[in-house]
Amino acid sequence: MSRNVLTPDALTMMDVIARTGSFAAAAREMGKVPSALTYSVRQLEDALDVLLFDRRSGQARLTAAGIELLHEGRRLLEQLDAVANRVKRVATGWETQLTIAVDDALSRLTVFELCEDFYALRPSAPAGAVSADATGPGTRLRLRTEVLAGTWEALVSGQADLAIGVTLDRAPPTGLKVEPLGTMGFVFAVAPHHPLAAVEESITDAVLVRHRAVAVADSAHRLTPVTVNLLPGQDVFTVPTMQAKLEAQLRCLGCGFLPEPVAREHIAAGRLVVKTVERTRPAATFSYAWRVPSARSSIGDPRALDAGLIGDAGVAGGTGKKGSSRSAPVGLALRWWLDRLANPATRLALLERHAGPRPLGF
Repeated sequence: MSRNVLTPDALTMMDVIARTGSFAAAAREMGKVPSALTYSVRQLEDALDVLLFDRRSGQARLTAAGIELLHEGRRLLEQLDAVANRVKRVATGWETQLTIAVDDALSRLTVFELCEDFYALRPSAPAGAVSADATGPGTRLRLRTEVLAGTWEALVSGQADLAIGVTLDRAPPTGLKVEPLGTMGFVFAVAPHHPLAAVEESITDAVLVRHRAVAVADSAHRLTPVTVNLLPGQDVFTVPTMQAKLEAQLRCLGCGFLPEPVAREHIAAGRLVVKTVERTRPAATFSYAWRVPSARSSIGDPRALDAGLIGDAGVAGGTGKKGSSRSAPVGLALRWWLDRLANPATRLALLERHAGPRPLGF
């Protein structure tokens, strides 16, 4: 039967080939020779009686059938991981791994302090189970830094279990719960030696368009990338993180809006100058959201991406309605993070605490 060839190894192989773009690159990553990979793909195509890759261009380009198998294969692999995770949770209550996506505008200092507190836990093992790890709860944390729509995409696509710093303009899809985190204001700032620093009046778009803007690239891959306050025809210097944007503006490489808490200490020290612009940016409303497994959950379904698109980060709406379907118990690791995020002091620190030494990106 054709389903006998749809093994986790075969689906993983399809994912690696599609991601790396060639059989040779995929073979290197998987520790195999290209001919072995080619043979495995041929076997898969013969068993399914379809062509999965168009080889005429010399590259591993997926056919329509290949794209469908890739999407469904990724969903199946996610479900297999979820089953293994649930089995582990039944035995100990602690997830084997918890993936947390954090918006780049939030405080990394606070996130890492939360991680320190988490790893300092000394949970008790349930009756009949192996003793808890002396170094922590046994859950592997995986942190992801995302920008704009990428934070939401990581959660909805199944790549993260918890997303901190999402912005929504509509109700989330079934299988997600959302709670408010707070709001963050933005200021338009330039270095003291930037030409706009000498402008006394409110800066119009006609003036602004003549100066290079610094923008952080949206990390979303499947959702439409979000762009905020960029003018048509304006020169743009695109950077990967909010910290890089701050550094670029401190070095007079461009201008733009910065989260007020991020820019605060630099404004106070005179390293940045706040200017008034006609093109204002409202405060961003952030939330945190998590995945709740249920029989009717749409999480992992590519169509669910369109059910909760992110709007402009500066004009985000409320948190939307919570999912109403029956859900499985939340794992103890996720529950710990949700309990900490329910604390107003934690939420405020994530939004406001940006001063002092900054850890490396994650």
